Amino acid sequence: LAVIHDSGQEFHSMMIIRHGHVVAEGWWYPFSAGLHQQLYSLSKSFTGTAIGMAIDEKRLKLDDPVISFFPKDQPSAISTNLAALKVRHLLSMSVGQEKDSILTLEHTPEGTTWEETFLSLPVVYQPGSRFLYNSGASYMLSSIVKQVSGQNVHAFLKSRLYDPLGITGATWTENREGVNMGASDLRIRTEDIGKLGQLYLRQGRWNGRQLVSPHWVTLATKKEIDTGKNDSSWGYGYG
Repeated sequence: LAVIHDSGQEFHSMMIIRHGHVVAEGWWYPFSAGLHQQLYSLSKSFTGTAIGMAIDEKRLKLDDPVISFFPKDQPSAISTNLAALKVRHLLSMSVGQEKDSILTLEHTPEGTTWEETFLSLPVVYQPGSRFLYNSGASYMLSSIVKQVSGQNVHAFLKSRLYDPLGITGATWTENREGVNMGASDLRIRTEDIGKLGQLYLRQGRWNGRQLVSPHWVTLATKKEIDTGKNDSSWGYGYG
């Protein structure tokens, strides 16, 4: 507790799960077990899970070109790098753009979709060649789920993930086109975060049901790209 206090970080909750059982948990006042927490970038793990489920259902493939999902939002001139951008590059944060695109997307003028804005940005580097943390990529994954399923990612996950895991009361911010942010703004309880972790530790199986394939679990939990020097906090690679 002294280390936590001295860190200067604002802690809301802590839950330690071992062998499928909660062995310690606690909340810092005024937070409580029933509170739905803002997950920030942990939301990306739920978006990625939705993509895995959609792939399991053969709604899309990892190597599908991103532009193929958005025929109405493509720029008039499609560069070689943009044409080469695939779903797997969005997942592994190797889009090839020069900077995180999320702030640019959030300032998209009325009458233009976020997808159109994203696809208009220069893809400077060959997709897959460089890591750059890019929350705009996660937004595009969320939008792809809507394109292939007819549901936003939040609705898509309800019967496939939330209901089986007993996740209730979750909310997820949408943009004006009704697409969930994908990269952030999902709100669930601390216990629900633990459930997602347990699902992956159990190879995608929950109470006798295979919710996401073991193949996807393997792909989602292995290193896909180098992220920086090994002596930095970003040096462990990204999945």
